Amino acid sequence: MAVTGFQDLPLADRDREWDGDAAEKRVRHWAGAEDEPNQKYRDAHVWYDADKQQNFTAYKLLVADVVDGKLVAVPRGVMAAGNVMVGGRGGVDLPARDRDRVKSHLAKYYAKMDDSPPWED
Repeated sequence: MAVTGFQDLPLADRDREWDGDAAEKRVRHWAGAEDEPNQKYRDAHVWYDADKQQNFTAYKLLVADVVDGKLVAVPRGVMAAGNVMVGGRGGVDLPARDRDRVKSHLAKYYAKMDDSPPWED
């Protein structure tokens, strides 16, 4: 189990719509990860199961999309990930030992957005 390193991606416009399924397809194409995940694909997510890193299903909490050919963090994607971390949409199945690090990773993007994560409200 692993929390990805914070990439400090540039932020997309705050009002950019978030479609996680469409973003995932664009990220796969951008990363050249059509057949299996790679490091560039991993960088768009906050968490992955290191024991199954060759499977796309091992990656969770996608927060990035490709805009104008560049990987960017999408505020609404970050907020969607933050929401599931506090139980929204049924929550996310992560090991307890990784939860604080995931929250720390997401909190850095919330800070870039001049916002606070939902677990601090």
